[in-house]
Amino acid sequence: MNKPVEAPGIVLNISGVERETGLSKDVLRMWERRYGFPKPGRDENGERQYTVLEVAKLHAIRRLMDAGMRPGKIINASLDELNALADARLPDRREILAPQLERDILEMLRSHDAPGLQHALANLLMKMGLQRFVLEAITPLNRAVGDAWMRGELQVFEEHLYPEQLQAALRTAINAFPRQVGTPRVLLTTFPGEQHGLGLLMVEALLVPEGAQCISLGPQTPIEDIRRAALAHKVHLAALSFSGAFPLRQATEGLATLRRQLPASTTLWAGGEMTRRVRKTMPGVVLIPDLASTIGALKSWRAHQVQAAHLFGER
Repeated sequence: MNKPVEAPGIVLNISGVERETGLSKDVLRMWERRYGFPKPGRDENGERQYTVLEVAKLHAIRRLMDAGMRPGKIINASLDELNALADARLPDRREILAPQLERDILEMLRSHDAPGLQHALANLLMKMGLQRFVLEAITPLNRAVGDAWMRGELQVFEEHLYPEQLQAALRTAINAFPRQVGTPRVLLTTFPGEQHGLGLLMVEALLVPEGAQCISLGPQTPIEDIRRAALAHKVHLAALSFSGAFPLRQATEGLATLRRQLPASTTLWAGGEMTRRVRKTMPGVVLIPDLASTIGALKSWRAHQVQAAHLFGER
């Protein structure tokens, strides 16, 4: 993969890097102290300033972390080495999509054709169906757009258009389903520091066709507010999403705290790439390491409820 084109003087502050990479400010500062990377400069006010090449490397590290790799093992590698490692380790699922479609979508981003992009995503979603679109199309499309940005083929504002249109397409498809009033009622959110909400929307897109009633709080909800929302909405399931870059200790401690505060009758799900790094059993927490396991987890929950009702009825 070619290196991204770095225009002289183009830098991002720490908020911009957090927004671009999904790596929280706390993680960026911790890596700077622990690993010596990134090495941001400082402006006249002492604010951190990151180069485009640093951001590209952070993107590559985040991508590998989402595949289960630990940052300490890869952070000292060069960008070329990281990209080669990603090409070797990450499954290439692009054969599911026609290469021309990916090229068309990238061209729509470069030509600022928002209506055309919206139409292309809607057509693909309608053709594949919502659940298959989520499981088979979004990851390769995300990768194609991210790789194009890293190669310098897309500007930041052009790259930003894609997730906005993707989320709009998903919301439209979700809202097309009849309003669910059955079970389970599922609360969807993330902990503070996990700012990306696309994962929540993808989970909702998998659960709604299965008859689940989803209540999304969006990302970055404090634990106490998750507890209050779970009680107010009388949810059966509380589902938290974690990217591979989310600090493991912060996640496990937060989940343990939330588990203690939720009613025993409320099942707690933790999903996403971070859960692949959990090595110890977490009592009362169901770990769902990938999207493909979400529907199976829902079926298991329902089977358990039927079994529990049957046993209760026999008493």
